[in-house]
Amino acid sequence: MMKAGKLLRSLVLGTVAMFASAVSYGQDDVQTFRNFQFSFNRVSQAWTKTNDTLQKLFRQQGLSYPPSDIYIRTFKAQNEMELWARDNDTAEYKLVKNYRICALSGILGPKRVEGDRQVPEGLYFIEDFNPKSDFHLSMLLNYPNYSDMVLGDKAKPGGDIYIHGGCVTVGCMPMTDGVIQELYTLCLNAKLSGQTYIPVHIFPTRFTKTGLNFLGTAYAGDDAKQRFWVNLKSGYDYFERYHRIQPVMYTPDGKYVLQNN
Repeated sequence: MMKAGKLLRSLVLGTVAMFASAVSYGQDDVQTFRNFQFSFNRVSQAWTKTNDTLQKLFRQQGLSYPPSDIYIRTFKAQNEMELWARDNDTAEYKLVKNYRICALSGILGPKRVEGDRQVPEGLYFIEDFNPKSDFHLSMLLNYPNYSDMVLGDKAKPGGDIYIHGGCVTVGCMPMTDGVIQELYTLCLNAKLSGQTYIPVHIFPTRFTKTGLNFLGTAYAGDDAKQRFWVNLKSGYDYFERYHRIQPVMYTPDGKYVLQNN
């Protein structure tokens, strides 16, 4: 029978070996992803063109670069996309830059069915990077999420929602090619630095007094949208107060589990 000391040592060495193997696999996976992305000229050219500028921008804000934790917040009524970042998960996010969205299709309100030309509203993350997009470069959002599946059309909720170049849209968030080069480089660097899920939160407007008065007046008869926006506002208010975001969770009926204090 193996003595207790030898058994313990064997178990420890086995655990270390398994951990080392997992780390090696993860590193190999990241390197494979990096090699694939940079095998496309448009990605390497975007990185060469924008990376130094991004590094200077982050340094001016007192932030590390490449980033390991970024957050994107979008407001449809204003055609604005905000970039926030922080250096660790206990820090507050800092506003780094505002981007202009070229165009938006549809009206205010969430996307509920395929073909409605709506830009989604809700809490998403970047699911994939497309270096060979028809719109220069693009990043896929995880639409439909659970909330969309419950509250939208069960059979055809739609999909393929991207942040992309080309400055044209039928339900996505288009940028100029120059802007998507910068955003793609930034998000790619964050992913390569270990951020598996880059959050992208999309709101109809800023939930300020002016924004709320507009929504209340322009969509006074749309109870479904009003209930949805009240739910989203809780997450907006929380971020405005703390400059932190909450984990994305859902109730069985499709509401986001959010607090505002």
